[in-house]
Amino acid sequence: MTGPPGEPPAAPPRFLCADAARARGDTLAGTAPYGSRWVLVEHPGGWPADGFDGLPLDPATKALVFAAAQAVRARILLVRRPGRAGRRGPRAYGRWAVLRHDDSGALRQRWGTWRRDEDLAAIAAAVDDPGETGHPPVVLVCAHGVHDTCCAVRGRPVGRALAERWPDLVWECTHVGGDRFAANVVVAPDGVYYGGLDATAAVAVVAEHLADRVHAGHLRGYTTLPPPQQAAVAALLARFGPAGRYDYAVTGSVREGDGWRVRVSGRPPHPPLLEVGVLARRAPPRRLTCRGAQPSTALSYEVVSLHAAAPAPPPSTSPPGPKPTSPPPDAFT
Repeated sequence: MTGPPGEPPAAPPRFLCADAARARGDTLAGTAPYGSRWVLVEHPGGWPADGFDGLPLDPATKALVFAAAQAVRARILLVRRPGRAGRRGPRAYGRWAVLRHDDSGALRQRWGTWRRDEDLAAIAAAVDDPGETGHPPVVLVCAHGVHDTCCAVRGRPVGRALAERWPDLVWECTHVGGDRFAANVVVAPDGVYYGGLDATAAVAVVAEHLADRVHAGHLRGYTTLPPPQQAAVAALLARFGPAGRYDYAVTGSVREGDGWRVRVSGRPPHPPLLEVGVLARRAPPRRLTCRGAQPSTALSYEVVSLHAAAPAPPPSTSPPGPKPTSPPPDAFT
C-alpha cells in the first residue's frame, strides 16, 4: 500500500491472531488443553513473557514448585485481579492456590499466602493434598499481553466486565493456550475452557456456567477429556441444548484411522446413549499467534455423525461351550 506522492509507503496492517482466526472460522471445540490441576500464584504488576518461569525467585524454590507441578501435570499460572489495582506492583503478600478436579468429579481447592519466595515451597505439598470442597469456582481470564497481544487486547476488557459482576471469583492469568481464541476464560477446577469471547458474551457465558448450564457456543472443551471427546460433547450440546457440566459422560472411544467413534451417556432429560463420529483434520500452515511469525499447522475435530447408540448387550448366561466364531463387538476404551 502506498500513500500520496512524496510520502513513505503506509505500514502494513498489524497482524492480530484472534482477528485472523475469526476471519478463517477456526473451530473452537476440541481445543482445550488436557489437565485436571492448576497452580495459581498471585503476582500483581507486569508479568514476564514466560510467566512463572521468568520470575526472579529463589532458584531452589522455583525448581521445587516446577517439579511438583510437573509430576501431576498441573499448569502453573500467575494471577492478579483485573483492572489497574492488579497491575500496581507487589503487595505485602500474595495468595497461592492449588485447584484440583478429582477422577470422582470432586472439585477441590487449597489456598495459602506468601511473602517470601520460600513460602511458595508449600505448593509442593499442596499438589498432593486432597484439598477442600465447597469453594466457589475460580474464573480465569488470560490477559498475558507480553506473551500475545490478543490476550491483552481482548482479555483485559473481558476480565474487567466479569470482575464487575463477580469480583471475588475473577482473576487475570498468564498464558492458558490457544492465543488465537482470545479472549479465553477458564473455569477451574471445573476444567471448562471458553474462547472467542467479548465482554458481553463472557458475562452471559459465565452466568450460565455458574448456574450449571454449559452451552456449545464459545465452548473450547472440558480439560478432563482428550480433544476428540471434547468435540463430541460440544456437538451434543449444540444438538440438544445446554446441559450441566456432568450431564454427559464419555463411556468409551474407538480410534478408526483419522477418526474416532465416541460413546456418550446422558442424564435425564438428555438422550441416554449416543455415538458420535469425529474426524481429525489438519489445517494448512498459517500464522497462529501474534508472536510467531512462521506459519504452523493445527488439528481440528469435525463431527461427521451423531446417532443413538444401542445399549451394550447383557452378560451371557449361556452354558459353557465353544466360543462363537462371529466377530466380537467393538471394544470401547
